[in-house]
Amino acid sequence: MFAISLAEGAELRPIEPWQAAEFIEHVDRAREYAGPWVPLTVAVKDLETARSFLRTYAEKAAADTGRLYGIWLDGTLVGGVLFRIFDTSTDCCEIGVWLEPSATGRGLVHKASRTLIDWAVEERGMHRVEWLVSSRNDRSKVTAQRLGFTRDGVLRESFPWQGVRHDMEVWSVLAPEWRAARDAASAAESVS
Repeated sequence: MFAISLAEGAELRPIEPWQAAEFIEHVDRAREYAGPWVPLTVAVKDLETARSFLRTYAEKAAADTGRLYGIWLDGTLVGGVLFRIFDTSTDCCEIGVWLEPSATGRGLVHKASRTLIDWAVEERGMHRVEWLVSSRNDRSKVTAQRLGFTRDGVLRESFPWQGVRHDMEVWSVLAPEWRAARDAASAAESVS
């Protein structure tokens, strides 16, 4: 299995159905922190639902319609990034992210997201990458902004979640914008 280093002791790699026990342990640790925003924390509640969720993403990967990757820190699964939607007919995809509390503040979601977006744009030819987020999820909106996404608009009360209708903000980055921001960041790093 491949692994991509994100930082000292942290790596990004696929999560597969055979890892359901490890995945449910992670979801249990992340549930309270990510639960207000991340539907998988409610859908995945035991070993069988963990397997089912992971099988769904294995099938999406096989059909080229989605992907799921875990973030491991010192050998422990602490978060993830996914392409919930990966549409090669329109060259558009949607990225989603989550962490458990022990892994916050290390830039892991930022680094993992950059890795996936780079792959989607450069290897797969995606033109538009979307980030959908509840208007109430300030941490996620800040991450999208730091990654170079632009807020396109708000889908008012479009997502009923845990008894509340959430306004969902649509953020996006287009391939030319992504490349320009990445090149500018690389140039700035070489100067310092």
